[in-house]
Amino acid sequence: MAAVTALRSGCRAAGRLVCIHRVRSCSSIRFIKSKYVCVFDKSAFKFSHQQRLFRTSAVSRGQIVQFKLSDIGEGITEVTVKEWYIKEGDSVSQFDSICEVQSDKASVTITSRYDGIIRKLHYNLDEIAYVGKPLVDIEIDASKGVAPEEDVVETPPMSHEEHTHQEIKGHKTLATPAVRRLAMENNIKLSEVVGTGKDNRILKEDILNYLAKQTGAILPPSPKGEIIPPLPKSETVPAAPKDKARKIPLPVSRPLVFSGKDKTEPITGFHKAMVKTMSAALKIPHFGYCDEIDLTQLVQLREELKPLAQIRGVKLSFMPFFIKAASLGLLQYPILNASLDESCQNVTYKASHNIGVAMDTEQGLIVPNVKNVQVCSVFEIASELNRLQALGSAGQLGTNDLTGGTFTLSNIGTIGGTYTKPVILPPEVAIGALGKIQVLPRFNGKGEVFKAQIMNVSWSADHRIIDGATMARFSNLWKSYLENPASMLLDLK
Repeated sequence: MAAVTALRSGCRAAGRLVCIHRVRSCSSIRFIKSKYVCVFDKSAFKFSHQQRLFRTSAVSRGQIVQFKLSDIGEGITEVTVKEWYIKEGDSVSQFDSICEVQSDKASVTITSRYDGIIRKLHYNLDEIAYVGKPLVDIEIDASKGVAPEEDVVETPPMSHEEHTHQEIKGHKTLATPAVRRLAMENNIKLSEVVGTGKDNRILKEDILNYLAKQTGAILPPSPKGEIIPPLPKSETVPAAPKDKARKIPLPVSRPLVFSGKDKTEPITGFHKAMVKTMSAALKIPHFGYCDEIDLTQLVQLREELKPLAQIRGVKLSFMPFFIKAASLGLLQYPILNASLDESCQNVTYKASHNIGVAMDTEQGLIVPNVKNVQVCSVFEIASELNRLQALGSAGQLGTNDLTGGTFTLSNIGTIGGTYTKPVILPPEVAIGALGKIQVLPRFNGKGEVFKAQIMNVSWSADHRIIDGATMARFSNLWKSYLENPASMLLDLK
């Protein structure tokens, strides 16, 4: 104890308060946890108990909080870390975006619960993070006392260089560096974006929604071209297949690399969701029905409306017409917009027409849906599709966009197919697959050959509650709306 007393006195004299609990005999004893490093030679101390330990503590600059991944709903227990918006040493505030994670159902942006400094990232990109486990370590001001006890960990040693960090704060707008980078890459002024976060903070979703309204896609804006008025009808029809031909992807030859070894990868994200959904789907007894649709009049109508939609900042494709025609048909045949319970005892007729659109993305097959199509105009459907496509391309679709569907259309024609056998997405009971639009010879009522814009459609339905006649009648009604688009005006709401 005499040695302990002497050591305390020496440290006080030097202005370094060190609390000593244990003493350990070794060649040198280092106090790492204090601000300064003290080294003592063993010859200065003599002890009868060689197994005694030194333990020091020092006044730290803040508490280290382990920010855990909280429950994000839908029974999700694990997610994949897709993007970090911060790095070690960055300063964060409450509601700042920490990272983006992807489950088998949706992508979710995780925001901070604390003000502080990021000290550790517990996962690398594409690693699996688990609900309830630490995501990042954040150093917070201990005097504020905002951290729960179970989240506080011992403050690690920190050098002066490690304490330095960069704070990027806007004077007029609040946004994280990742959000500012996204806005800069798309030439967007943050002052023009309405923030939905705390204190009007601009979130990544706000930038994406702004892009969807302005351009309909996440692309660097190009010089605005002059809007060309629609061509005469005689010239409009043959122009369409040329546009389609340019959109068909060409095969690209890539150098093949043979490693000679098998490769095993875990199934994660949307691929895991597809495994679960398709396994359940194939328990449903499917039946198919196919037909062809003459879209000659619809092609002309779309060419006339495209410039008007462009003025409003919306890209108008054929899909909004297909979706609206399907909704009008579902009003007449509500059994196709229903669901069957697991025991096959009850059928629920859905009031809302939440029509899903299958999208092929880098993350895999996703099926966001347009909500309440029964009360939407064709233009409103087109605007919502633009938003979903932009978010889907960026991997930013939320759970609300991906759940609640009641009926689905899949457009395989964008890739080049004609017929297919689509698989029903439970708990839905029907799905349609649309082929590419082709210019083919057909006969009119006078027996004359003319060029027709032909599209094939393939339907699949749950044969437990839907019979072939019902599916055929629905398809015929849907077909009549598209072949005579003016007739849709009588039933639009």
